[in-house]
Amino acid sequence: MTGLRYVYAVCRPLGAPLQAELRGVAGAPAKLLNHHGLVAVISEVPERDFGEDPLRAHLEDLDWLAATARAHQGVIDALTAVTTPLPLRLATVFRDDSGVRCMIEAGEDHFRRTLERLEGRVEWGVKVYVEEEPRESAEPAPKPASGRDYLRQRRQQARAHEDLWQKAEAFATRLHEKLSAFAEDARLHAPQNATLSRIPGRNVLNAAYLVPRMSSEEFVELVDRTKDDAPGLRVELTGPWAAYSFAGTFEGEFEGEGE
Repeated sequence: MTGLRYVYAVCRPLGAPLQAELRGVAGAPAKLLNHHGLVAVISEVPERDFGEDPLRAHLEDLDWLAATARAHQGVIDALTAVTTPLPLRLATVFRDDSGVRCMIEAGEDHFRRTLERLEGRVEWGVKVYVEEEPRESAEPAPKPASGRDYLRQRRQQARAHEDLWQKAEAFATRLHEKLSAFAEDARLHAPQNATLSRIPGRNVLNAAYLVPRMSSEEFVELVDRTKDDAPGLRVELTGPWAAYSFAGTFEGEFEGEGE
């Protein structure tokens, strides 16, 4: 290798080979770098795009960032099919193999503890959205005859919205409690901003659940059974993913020879 080293994840030695010709960021093939009984999954990437200055500029380019994130996730997904990876943050780059080895040594205890905890487990994401606004009457509301009538209509609309949000929040709370009781661990993330995500509906639950791989079918069935109890709400299930939400970090992560 003569370019920079882009690192996707750290894992234990693989019990099965990666899929043939797996390619990641910048179309580069994914390779394995073994060190101290751990494996870093890496690609060679060009310095003209991933050196410190050009990378900083690229990270402001949303199209470039989205394409890089998709390629990064493609490698993580392939790893998740054959092992339990510990994903690293997007655009983790080192000068050479020596830099990657130093990173492994700096975080070795963290990597081993975390991989032990996550072994055989995957992450499932569950989101709940308010899909419908309160239904309006079949007959159009009469034109207010006075300011008092106008204010009364506005109060009625506000109460209808308030009822909808209370029901949505109560459903989301019950669902999270039920799924958390089934999962080994759970994380509540901040609700998504509809303007940024461009996903219809208002997000009232955005959670991740750590589930044994062997129990995933039961978890999916549990989520599916709740959907009939949520009129006016949309429940979305994603996964199985590598356990991003449960990987944690270690002090001094990626310092030293990282770009």
